[in-house]
Amino acid sequence: MDYFLLLMFVPANFCPGQTFPTPNAFTFPKTVLGQFASSVEQCPSNTPNAGIPQASALCNIITRTFEPPNQVKCNLTLDSINADVPGANLNDKKVLASSTQILTSIPERLTSQNITNAVKITHFLLSNQQTTDQNDIVVSAVATVSQLLSTREEIFSSVSRSAVSLLTQTLQKISLSENSSPLLVQPNIAMQSLKGQTAIRHVQLTYFKGQSDNFLPDRIKLQTTQTEIFKDVIDLQMNIAFNQDFNKDIGFVLYDNDRFFQSNSFQPTLDTKRRVISASLPEITELDQIKFTFTESADSTMSLNDFACVFWSYSKNDWSPDGCFKTTGPSGQAECRCLPKTVKTNFAILMSFNINYQYSEALSWISIIGCALSVVGLSVTSVYQIITRKSRGTNPTLLVVNVCISMMVFYLLFIFGINNPVKHLTVAKSTQNIVPASDYHTYPDQGPCTVFTALLQFFLLATFTWNTLYGFNVFLLFKNQVSGTPTWFPKVALPVGWGLPAVIVGISLGSTYSVKEPLGYRQEEFCWLAALDHNLNFSMGKPMFWGLVLPLLLMLISNAAILLHFSHNICKTNPNLGRSRKTPLKNKILSSFSLAVMLGLSWSIGYILLIVRDSYLQFLLTVVFCVLNTTQGVQILILFTLRPVLKAHPAILAALRPSAISLHRRTFYLWKNKTPDSHESYISTVQSSV
Repeated sequence: MDYFLLLMFVPANFCPGQTFPTPNAFTFPKTVLGQFASSVEQCPSNTPNAGIPQASALCNIITRTFEPPNQVKCNLTLDSINADVPGANLNDKKVLASSTQILTSIPERLTSQNITNAVKITHFLLSNQQTTDQNDIVVSAVATVSQLLSTREEIFSSVSRSAVSLLTQTLQKISLSENSSPLLVQPNIAMQSLKGQTAIRHVQLTYFKGQSDNFLPDRIKLQTTQTEIFKDVIDLQMNIAFNQDFNKDIGFVLYDNDRFFQSNSFQPTLDTKRRVISASLPEITELDQIKFTFTESADSTMSLNDFACVFWSYSKNDWSPDGCFKTTGPSGQAECRCLPKTVKTNFAILMSFNINYQYSEALSWISIIGCALSVVGLSVTSVYQIITRKSRGTNPTLLVVNVCISMMVFYLLFIFGINNPVKHLTVAKSTQNIVPASDYHTYPDQGPCTVFTALLQFFLLATFTWNTLYGFNVFLLFKNQVSGTPTWFPKVALPVGWGLPAVIVGISLGSTYSVKEPLGYRQEEFCWLAALDHNLNFSMGKPMFWGLVLPLLLMLISNAAILLHFSHNICKTNPNLGRSRKTPLKNKILSSFSLAVMLGLSWSIGYILLIVRDSYLQFLLTVVFCVLNTTQGVQILILFTLRPVLKAHPAILAALRPSAISLHRRTFYLWKNKTPDSHESYISTVQSSV
């Protein structure tokens, strides 16, 4: 119960905002206890440190007010501090330490050279006996380290590893220093020490969860008895057990991330946090074991696949699993037990995560029926086009048949291959303690899902390519109304219609697919192109965008332009034509609609869905999109087969009409003259049913 009381009944953890009087009239915002605040005032734009705060002030934990501010010279740089700090006197080192803290207070502006200089400066300050006796220098240096841990990971990879290695070892020594504070906490680093006590057999360090993701003093508890704590309450915990009484100093350093531990064997790709805890003991003869656990840092969209218990090997300059063993805690959390050769080291749990895949359900009966009817319709249309090809010429038949074939195969692949036959629903964690290659686990390619994805991509691209070629043929017919389509067009259409999709699919596979990581090319939930990044956001770097969405968009734009050109031409009225030779408006609309169906313009609704945010409108558009595109083959059957057949054979349509009802005919004569034998009369015949 005392843990919950510790978290609930805590006084105000902030220093209120404050403005210091002149001559140093600096203003500081509300700040967490024990942390540095940056002044509102910044260096002017004509100085090397333009935009950097001119001063910083520490929020004192005891007084809950700001200490006197430290000011930086706006022309001072980390390069000059690194050169000057070894020969500086004690007072100058205090100024240089605070200046380094201020110059690194905006981590996103730091370069790899800045970070290397700051690492070397803090290492010198913390390893020098003269400066470690000065608490204000130590606090400024540790605050600088905390700020360096907020830099971007890709920039930190270029920082001098040897300098960082020396700094982490120095931080371990500081945690054991007699003059060090028992608890020193900054947002990204915390140092806790236990001074020598008698007759202890166990030490437990616990960091509790809270609303803030940074380290805070009131959430760290160090005790000499082992207490079981629920997983939902702690962020990390370390237990050190001794086989006999231990009465020497123990030091701990907590790192909020692993920026200082750049591994060659473990390459993270997710935006997950990997905390590191350092345990330092002067001697290890009494050591029994070390046990530690960390809370998983992935969000709810991911689940733990596997983990490795490791410590940092300074000889290898990398993580090592030697002497560590994986276990599972009472609450099901990942737990480690280690018996390393030295206890002056840094421990971590390297976790590998799975995305919680939501595998697609079986196709609905509406989709299956629509696709099946489309397959039948496209088959009939292909046969009809081939049989009647002599009556319409070669080019339209070639184009329509290829459109039907590619679309028909796509529908069949969609019905039988869109669902992934291999589902990873349960994960069995390995018992071997092996460092994972990454924090994102991918399964090696299994089953035919990748093959179906490539075929679906190919035949959908082929369908649109042939759609576009059909539209281009219509454009050429309007342009060359006398000579018709050029003779070279069929020779170009065949290689383009099937070759262009093959090139795009080949580039997609070659640049994104590997057997060990197939999800670079396809999705796991169903057999389709990869579209989302690890944060489940649509990514333009995925093959879904540049391998399908972009080519289809270009084709749809050209097809829409051709449709507008076609509609404009057929709707123009020629004044030289008689009334009987003019095309009825109904036929013009039907012709434009037929071309729109053949050009696949209903797929443009999918692009509208990408930008619509209203849920109700999204639902309506989704229904329309599915209905129109699953029945596209049926539409082609009606417009390009049944309609021409009925038009060419009106007797069929007449036979389908209902039988006429018998009628009586009555004739009325309207005479202009009153004489009944007059021949000038108007005759009206009226039919009426009996």
